[in-house]
Amino acid sequence: MMFKFEKMTQSQAEEIAHSWHYDGEYSFYDMEADEEDLAEFLDRKARGNSMFAVMMDEELIGFFSVSQAAAHVYDIGLGMRPNLTGDGRGTEFLHAGMDFVQSRFIVEKITLSVATFNQRAIKVYSKVGFKEMGTFMQDTNGGTYEFLRMVYECV
Repeated sequence: MMFKFEKMTQSQAEEIAHSWHYDGEYSFYDMEADEEDLAEFLDRKARGNSMFAVMMDEELIGFFSVSQAAAHVYDIGLGMRPNLTGDGRGTEFLHAGMDFVQSRFIVEKITLSVATFNQRAIKVYSKVGFKEMGTFMQDTNGGTYEFLRMVYECV
């Protein structure tokens, strides 16, 4: 698959926020599940130059965020369109995102955080080479949830 990363437009943000709904426990990742996250995602200024739409054949198939956490350390966030999840495409999607980050910045480490219940994603991240750094609790979606912090060493 050929993925194209482009700065997210307002209409793309609104499509993701209002029409992407995940099944079962993964509904945790619906943008509308947390009012603060939703407001930030829909705010053009808050998204700035850190949120990208991922396109394939002119079709919106995912999103990818990247922000500098420290010198040569970049934190990423990502999501695929709900009907594309759970069928083996995650590794290729993640690799494309990592390649995108490394093509734009001088990167020594890439970090991410994932809800600990999301073993499907953790398996993909581990397969690609991310290592567990530890867990932390975060208030989101009307509750407090455990997240796993992971790191990928690029050098």
